[in-house]
Amino acid sequence: MLFVIARILGKKQISQLTFFEYIFGITLGELAGFMSTDIEGNYLHGIVALATWFVFAYLFEIITMKSIFLRKLVEGEGTVMIKDGKVLEANLKKERFTGDELMQSLRKKNVFNLADVEFALLESSGNLSVLVKQENQPVTPKDLGVKVVAQPESQIVINDGEIMEEPLAIIGFTKVWLNKELDKRDTPINSVFLGQLDAQGKLYLDLYEDQLDKPRLQNRTILRATLKKCEADLKLFGLATKSKTARKMYAEQVTKIRKIIQTLEPLLER
Repeated sequence: MLFVIARILGKKQISQLTFFEYIFGITLGELAGFMSTDIEGNYLHGIVALATWFVFAYLFEIITMKSIFLRKLVEGEGTVMIKDGKVLEANLKKERFTGDELMQSLRKKNVFNLADVEFALLESSGNLSVLVKQENQPVTPKDLGVKVVAQPESQIVINDGEIMEEPLAIIGFTKVWLNKELDKRDTPINSVFLGQLDAQGKLYLDLYEDQLDKPRLQNRTILRATLKKCEADLKLFGLATKSKTARKMYAEQVTKIRKIIQTLEPLLER
């Protein structure tokens, strides 16, 4: 019954509790515990109590969704902790927040320098929302005037050794194409734990026996290094020779090696 109540009230009950929801959860737990341990008690009374609390909480959630005033009263409002780059010590004291706790919350947001922060707000949920200064924000394609095309999210197309046809169709690829990709890598489908595919056709595989993939990766690294060495050696030979004919020949071979590397690069990256 508790499971059904939690599912009806929504995921917020699990991920983000307000003060009221916290009290409601404790009360339900106490009622369920009392029903489980009180052998001589009437179970009907306990079920009625659980149902009453559930109806009350459900109606209260609906009312708070429609009433801004009641929602602020129950859930509270955010508190500004940093404004214009300055820490507001009075608000820290009000929320019983220490400097160490503030820095810990900033680090969770990948902000390690206090001087980089323009604004920080402690949400009613207890999470810290951070706005870094303009000069410290990462450059985006929009800042550079570059137009980018929206890309669909990557899909898990292999799960526990089975091909997931629906995600594969969503991203625009077929089962035949996927099987060909697996054949190129000499990887049987039953050896794949997870396979993720993006819109560009890049397939990432996680195998059950991860160590089996290491020799192949090592061979690819050796092949790439060997090709690069051949290219470098040919360049040196071309610089060392005094013959124009030989120099031209070495230059042609360098061009061929580069084309080979470019052709094999997608395969070497896998």
